[in-house]
Amino acid sequence: MNRDAARGVLLGLACGDALGRPVEFSSPTAISAEYGHLDEMVGHGTWNQPAGTITDDTDQALCIARSVVAEGGFEPADVAARFVEWYEAGPFDVGRMTARSLRRLRDGDAWEEAGQRVWEASAEGQNAGNGSVMRCPPLAIPYAADRDRLAEVSRQSSQITHADPRCTAGAAILNHTIAGLLEDTESAVDDPARALRDALDAVDDAPTELVDALEPIAAGERPSSLESSGYVVHSLQTALHDALTAVSARDAIVVAVNRGGDADTIGAIAGAVAGARFGASDLPDRWLSAIDEREELEALADDLHALA
Repeated sequence: MNRDAARGVLLGLACGDALGRPVEFSSPTAISAEYGHLDEMVGHGTWNQPAGTITDDTDQALCIARSVVAEGGFEPADVAARFVEWYEAGPFDVGRMTARSLRRLRDGDAWEEAGQRVWEASAEGQNAGNGSVMRCPPLAIPYAADRDRLAEVSRQSSQITHADPRCTAGAAILNHTIAGLLEDTESAVDDPARALRDALDAVDDAPTELVDALEPIAAGERPSSLESSGYVVHSLQTALHDALTAVSARDAIVVAVNRGGDADTIGAIAGAVAGARFGASDLPDRWLSAIDEREELEALADDLHALA
C-alpha cells in the first residue's frame, strides 16, 4: 500500500461528500437545470452551506479515523463516544437512525446495544440506511493486511448505529474492496472488479439481497438499474459500480453525484473506493483546496497508513 492511495481513501470520501452536498435530495433533471453537469464545488443548495462543506459522512469518518489513531486501533466504545460528542455539537446533517442510536448511547446504552435496539424497533424500509457504510472506509487502511480483523471491526463500526445485516455486511464488503485495491495496485488498474469479487467471497454470510445487487458489478456487468436512494443496497451498488468502472477518481465522483438522490453519500462511497484505486494525486486540487479539513484528512491518512 502506498501513502497516496491511503490518502485517496479519506480525501476521495470528503470530495464526494462535499461535491454532492448542495444537490442532496435533488433529481438528475433538477441538477442539470441548475448546474449543467456538476463538476465543481458550489455553495448554497441543500443545507445552504459554503462550497467545499463536508457533511455527516466525512464528519463521522473523521471520528473513526481520529479514534483509531489515538487508540492505536479500533475501539468501538471510544468511537461511539466521539459520535455522541459530535452529535451533541449540533451538526446540520444527521441521519434518522444515527440520531436515534446516538441518543440511546447518550442516555446510557452500550455501543453494541443502541443500534441493535433502534433496528429492532424500525419497520422494514426504514431500517437499512447507508449511514454506517459511508463512514467506515478509514478502517480499510490500518487493517488492509488483516482481512479477518477488518471484517470484524467494519461490522462493529456499523453496529453502533446500524445493526441490520445488510448494513454490517455492507460495511465489511466495502472495506474488503477498498483494502483489495490498496494492497493490489496492479489489479486496481487492470481488473478493479477483482477486489469486489474477493470481498464477496470473504464476506460469505452477506444477505442474499446485497449479494445479488453486487455480483453483476463483480462480474464486470452493469446492473439492470442503478438507484441513488439512501437504502444501503442501492447506495453500495451504485457507488461501487461508478467507482470500479471509472477512468479516474474525478470521473467516479462526478458521475455518482450527478445521479442526485442521496448524492453526498453515494459520492462519498464512490470517492473512497476511487481514491483507493487512483490515489489522492488523481483528485482535482481545486476540489481539495475548497475543503477546510484537507490537512487533517491527509495527516490522519498518513497516521493510519503508518499503523498498517
